[in-house]
Amino acid sequence: MDHAEVLLIGGRAGVGKTTVGWEVSALLRAAAVPHAVIEGDFMGQVHPAPEADPHRSEITERNLTAVWENFARLGYRRLIYTNTASVLPEATGMFERAMGANVRMTRVLLTASDATARERLVGRELGSELEKELTGSVRKGRLLDQRATAGTVRVMTGLGPVIDIAREVVAATGWIGQHSIRSS
Repeated sequence: MDHAEVLLIGGRAGVGKTTVGWEVSALLRAAAVPHAVIEGDFMGQVHPAPEADPHRSEITERNLTAVWENFARLGYRRLIYTNTASVLPEATGMFERAMGANVRMTRVLLTASDATARERLVGRELGSELEKELTGSVRKGRLLDQRATAGTVRVMTGLGPVIDIAREVVAATGWIGQHSIRSS
């Protein structure tokens, strides 16, 4: 494989992006498929935002580029990237610049009911930002539903075990044969 491929796992807060991303990685490891994982939320975690980069998109791209360069130098060609907005059209350029113009992108939008997302956030957000996360999750869920790039695979979470969701996500990539990811 001479080109890079990225699995973009997007979705509102509380939908299970990180959990599904790690389970996808577990399936790929079990099938001996080389890959790397980046939790995109960490790529721009600076405060305050750089003066010329109020949305932290430039620092995110610079960090993604640097980390991917290190992975690629070691021979990795597949990346799992989890981040709320990674499936939106404006994210395409960042991945092309960071990973190469011919990067193959598989976009998966994880969805969940408002009740499921709320339940997960209430269990996860133990600090002062619960209300902010709840409000933002609903707003971003609607935005993602309306604006996700054409061809984005939509996968509902909250209806079954994470392993089944991860199998559906892996199937969208074509990275391992269908016979390898079915349950026994």
